[in-house]
Amino acid sequence: MLIETKDIEIKESIPEAEWMAKKTAHEQRVDELLNDYLEARSRQEKNPVMDFLFEYYAFRPSNLRRWSPGIGIGLEYSVTNELPEISELSLEDGVAYVDPNLFPEKRISSLKWMITMLENTQQSRPSFGCFGMHEWAMVYRSENPRHNQVPMRMEPDELAEFVESRPLLCTHFDAFRFFTKPAKPMNKFELSRDKFHETEQPGCIHSNMDLYKWAFKMYPWIPSSLILEAFELAVEARYIDMQASPYDLRDQGLEPIKIETDSGRKEYKQKQEMIFEKGLPIREKIIDAMNSLLTIVES
Repeated sequence: MLIETKDIEIKESIPEAEWMAKKTAHEQRVDELLNDYLEARSRQEKNPVMDFLFEYYAFRPSNLRRWSPGIGIGLEYSVTNELPEISELSLEDGVAYVDPNLFPEKRISSLKWMITMLENTQQSRPSFGCFGMHEWAMVYRSENPRHNQVPMRMEPDELAEFVESRPLLCTHFDAFRFFTKPAKPMNKFELSRDKFHETEQPGCIHSNMDLYKWAFKMYPWIPSSLILEAFELAVEARYIDMQASPYDLRDQGLEPIKIETDSGRKEYKQKQEMIFEKGLPIREKIIDAMNSLLTIVES
């Protein structure tokens, strides 16, 4: 069904009962994922996986829980109090929709940059040879490690010797920028913010984790279901990231992936390839959603 309101084209109109069911299912899924974590956080308990996803990425749990159909979708309604809490929502003739007229013009250039970067990443050849060494490079020969409240699996000299025995092959600038000063020259690739879109590759654990970031940056303009899908991948990727790190997190239920051993590196590579395979369709859907958004807001 095609509806036109205020010169806005609504590609699909969803009956009230249908979208309310989708909204409820989304909220319930987020609750399943986060309730235990939020309860623990209220007791000031640390969680190296979930804390990272909500502190580094700075998208609050309440935002993740908030449902949006994305742009171009109309929500038929009889009462307004059940509609999603979205400030960009417009109402007309019993239909609510995310209004493209409210998309900030200043964000169009950022949207184009993200599309280009994601398309370049999707088309790049994946690399699986880093073995998660970025977390080790972040504490290499440091007197004040980033997470100094967490015990290490090795003594400092042993850790430094291991890092020096392996090549550093990081392709992700936002991981590389946290390398210690002695570690940065050891990386094979010269990385910078300016070259970010050129060096990203789809085999990288952090590039796949970042799909969540790129998706939520376009909330509420792209569907919350897609943002949640990217979040679930980010959770899985972050678990692997922390298991392969030099930190001893067994008291958090994270059994180490011992990349200092041949068997550990084999295990890491298998998990990295699994995240790569899961990330491909999610990245493609984000690219499609962003291209659709760009077409609408530029028209």
